[in-house]
Amino acid sequence: MLQETGILIATAASIGFLHTLLGPDHYLPFIVMSRARNWSAARTLWITAACGAGHVASSVVLGLVGVMLGIGVNRLVDVESVRGGIAAWLLIGFGLAYMLWGIRKALRNRPHSHPHMHTNGSRHHHIHVHDTEHAHLHEEPGRRKLTPWVLFLIFVLGPCEPLIPLLMYPAAENSMMGVVAVAAVFSVVTVLTMTAVVWLGFTGFRFLPLSRLERYMHALAGGIIFLSGIGIRFLGL
Repeated sequence: MLQETGILIATAASIGFLHTLLGPDHYLPFIVMSRARNWSAARTLWITAACGAGHVASSVVLGLVGVMLGIGVNRLVDVESVRGGIAAWLLIGFGLAYMLWGIRKALRNRPHSHPHMHTNGSRHHHIHVHDTEHAHLHEEPGRRKLTPWVLFLIFVLGPCEPLIPLLMYPAAENSMMGVVAVAAVFSVVTVLTMTAVVWLGFTGFRFLPLSRLERYMHALAGGIIFLSGIGIRFLGL
């Protein structure tokens, strides 16, 4: 029994790592949003960890309820599939809305010139924008607080598909210790992998020459999130 539990724990760790790494929706939204909204590294990792914890906790709770009530694995997988569809559509909707808002913001912030007349009769054109890239840090506190909560809700609804079958096997063997161990290892590895990949992306993003695209960063972030949702819903990523 202990040997089987050890194998399950190792399997849970490897599947949690690969499932997270191969699912760009687990980290791309946090990387691009941190760049667009100018989040600090600490804030980015905190938001990522919170969303990751909510992501795995919802599947763990569903799996434990299924174990205690004796619900079949096929029914639980069907529930996870429905949750996955809802989360994908929410990611698509959020990404699309944010992209359109970013395009509007970029167009409003387009550099333009105004003629300026000096008292000595000389005249020149002054190029400026009406909104700066850092204005949202001071002018939109409501949106700053709302964005992480939207991501959190989406990730709570998003299922960890491999977890339910992993939990059901030790449950069938009447090993609650195995159920708890598998759930804990899968959860920890998933959250750690998410935060590690996001940290790497966050750090690497800072070295990219994106100054010319600064005005379009919100639109690009929304577009990438939108494509992540499309990939989940239609490509099974």
